[in-house]
Amino acid sequence: MDEPSKAGWLHRLSALLMREPEDREQLVALLHSAYERNLLDADALGMIEGVMQVSEMQVRDIMIPRPQMDVIDINDPPEKFIPFVIETAHSRFPVIDGDKDNVIGILLAKDLLRHYADGEFNTREMLRPAVFIPKSKRLNVLLKDFRSNRNHIAIVVDEYGGVAGLVSIEDVLEQIVGEIEDEFDFDETEDNIIADAQGHYRIKAVTEIADFNEAFGTHLSDEHYDTIGGLVLSRFGRLPKRGEQIIVEGLRIQVLRADSRRIHALLVEKLKSAE
Repeated sequence: MDEPSKAGWLHRLSALLMREPEDREQLVALLHSAYERNLLDADALGMIEGVMQVSEMQVRDIMIPRPQMDVIDINDPPEKFIPFVIETAHSRFPVIDGDKDNVIGILLAKDLLRHYADGEFNTREMLRPAVFIPKSKRLNVLLKDFRSNRNHIAIVVDEYGGVAGLVSIEDVLEQIVGEIEDEFDFDETEDNIIADAQGHYRIKAVTEIADFNEAFGTHLSDEHYDTIGGLVLSRFGRLPKRGEQIIVEGLRIQVLRADSRRIHALLVEKLKSAE
């Protein structure tokens, strides 16, 4: 965008916002009006709304619950937990000493390269300090802390000091910009349905129901929903969180990735009784 057109865009948007909205609802209405007048595109509108949403949300709203935390036990040798690190493909892992309430530090997956480099690896010496935060911490404050302290993960504790879950900087940013894909997520050029070595299937939520039925031999109706993500959303009756699952026609469908706006990916497993 050249300078004259950029100046014109800013002038029109400023003129629209000069109405001085009296409350949050009026501000949102003005932003949607700007979108309808092509002063904002859909991505920009979504991010602005995401920023406003983050200012009101708390850690409890987006944290990964304790039962779904992927952790490493300090008492296990690298030979035991390295396959787990490779399988889950996270960049950081909370390290516990026997129990999830006893988090003693954070292990960066890249530090495991030393194990392969020289064969000597002391897990305890590799640990980074763990940051503990309350469930009530606001996301905008947490994001500021993440940026200033250069931490990317925090352990969430309840009022009794027990571990309630964890949250990462990616979880917070996704509330603003939507799902953040990395090298372990689906690539735009890949198929919508991908089988893994364990016999599970990673499914993009945008997969059409007709294609899903063809792949799994199911007879799901596409009368009301075009995609498998839409059907799953209707079965829950709300936006499900990561890890939640339902059983549909002999398939266990688990939410693999989702943010506060939509489902992105699902993990499908054929139940043995249905095979």
